[in-house]
Amino acid sequence: MRARYGVPLTLTAVGAAGLAYAAGFEVRSFRLRRVTVPVLPRGMRPLRVLQVSDIHMVSGQRKKQRWLQSLAGLRPDFVVNTGDNLSDTEGVPETLDALGPLMEFPGAYVFGSNDYYGPKLRNPARYLLERVQGRHGLNGNAPVVNAVHNPWEDLRDAFDAAGWVGLSNSRGRLKLEGIEIALTGLDDPHIKRDRYAEVSGGPESGADLSLAVVHAPYLRSLDAFTADGYPLILAGHTHGGQLCIPFYGALVTNCDIDTDRVKGLSTHTAGGHTSFLHVSAGCGTNRYTPVRFACPPEATLLTLTEKG
Repeated sequence: MRARYGVPLTLTAVGAAGLAYAAGFEVRSFRLRRVTVPVLPRGMRPLRVLQVSDIHMVSGQRKKQRWLQSLAGLRPDFVVNTGDNLSDTEGVPETLDALGPLMEFPGAYVFGSNDYYGPKLRNPARYLLERVQGRHGLNGNAPVVNAVHNPWEDLRDAFDAAGWVGLSNSRGRLKLEGIEIALTGLDDPHIKRDRYAEVSGGPESGADLSLAVVHAPYLRSLDAFTADGYPLILAGHTHGGQLCIPFYGALVTNCDIDTDRVKGLSTHTAGGHTSFLHVSAGCGTNRYTPVRFACPPEATLLTLTEKG
């Protein structure tokens, strides 16, 4: 009897322990990723860029709020928010409270689908199957059918009032001490709100550095930015795979980028050019799948240095 039931019971216990760890510990194990990117012109001082992404704020997430507030102690030169701030229609006040200290710094932002629309309860197995089969996004439905409207306008107004530059299918500039940064951004490709034709043409002249920003790193957006000559692209959306296999990595990316580049710093080549690409694993999850495994929540401090 013991041999007959021992293995199933052991597997059940291991699975339960893994779920408890993923939902009870790792999902709240916030950490900071640090990377160095050699993209600056010779003679320019290093720049510290804090990227926050995929916060997916739900009311009551006090530890996440405190951790985000603490990031202001890094004293970045500027902040880039790559979207999906919300996972709760009531989450705007707590999101703004969490980001308040960071909004004292220069910044820029794009939105993701979860800023515009509330999440839906879905079968996680179906989600994984769709991604493995290569089916991505919401198939271009705009507006998304039967979606709950999030109050993203309140988020936008607060960011704008703080002086952050909105980059949804638009360009903007940040002026630091003696340095001017040109930024070009897209609205979320995951729900086909991106309109690259409105911002095409490559980096603007007269800036010390040009950066590209998008929520979801779909290949069409990466190809366009890279072919136009942007040295660095910042994105989020993937959650780093969210549920990963130790020593193997992510199974899915939730877009058409490969799993080898699901998070962290890599490169992208298109049109005879190569850009650095940084994909943040983000610091939150959809409210209906509040688990992470082998993929802790994160923000990233990128130190931009002179080209080699």
